[in-house]
Amino acid sequence: MTKARAQKGRGWERLGRRHFEAAKELLRRRELFCVAACARFLRPELFSSQTWGFPGPDGSMGALILHNKGTFFPVMISRDPDRLGMPPVLLRFLKKTSVYAVQGLQNDVLTLQGILGELGKQSIDEIDYDLMALNRGPSVETLRAGPPEISIREPELWELDDILPLQKAYELEEVLPRGAVFNAAVCRLNLKRILKEQKILVAELGGQIIAKANTSAVSFTRTQIGGVFVHPSCRGMGIARRICAELASALVNSGRGVNLFVKKRNYSAQMVYRSVGFRPVADYRIAYY
Repeated sequence: MTKARAQKGRGWERLGRRHFEAAKELLRRRELFCVAACARFLRPELFSSQTWGFPGPDGSMGALILHNKGTFFPVMISRDPDRLGMPPVLLRFLKKTSVYAVQGLQNDVLTLQGILGELGKQSIDEIDYDLMALNRGPSVETLRAGPPEISIREPELWELDDILPLQKAYELEEVLPRGAVFNAAVCRLNLKRILKEQKILVAELGGQIIAKANTSAVSFTRTQIGGVFVHPSCRGMGIARRICAELASALVNSGRGVNLFVKKRNYSAQMVYRSVGFRPVADYRIAYY
């Protein structure tokens, strides 16, 4: 993108309601790779002054940056954008806004990381993932995995305190970036929100809830799974495979495609998801600030 083009108003700009359909069309085309961004976009209160786009001359949208509570979701940004194409108003917004994380396809995140770096904002941790997808029901074997006496079910809101230890362990092991301090109150609120707004399954064995899995984002036609966690004392029994397969099966049977992302170094989890039927589709990254 040239400076002349940016000056003609064809560069990045703050989006308004008149851009909604063009932004929606871009996200629909890229949905497989940006379920989390789509989920934020579909919340009407978030499509506001915190959404930036790169409209093309034909009215289509070439790229987006969605912002929600300090987390940025870049979508379809060129790997080597012309720095002159970033208008001062956007640079001022990025500079003055507190950044908690940048999340998306690895190349998109790297691009925005570079821009933030030029503005003096450096990430404190970066985690790379395999973005995986499933478009059909899981294998029959995974739906039968685990001990015969295990029970997979949807929990009630009043069971929050029974599930909370698993949520805490999950956030400590899989979510918190390097140097972050665990917040018990925020963890509880996160779980309460999941129980109210997302689909969640728990695994019960011997009268104890020993595993959980839940959805974390819902886009146009796809749903993202997250929060898969089995108590350490019950690992190696096929429980993660079973609860993930049960959740994925319910979503596929309702007509949804299913996404998740798993740390590249978490080989055991990758094996579980592959056995269910998930396959890698892209490199994904979350950079924390």
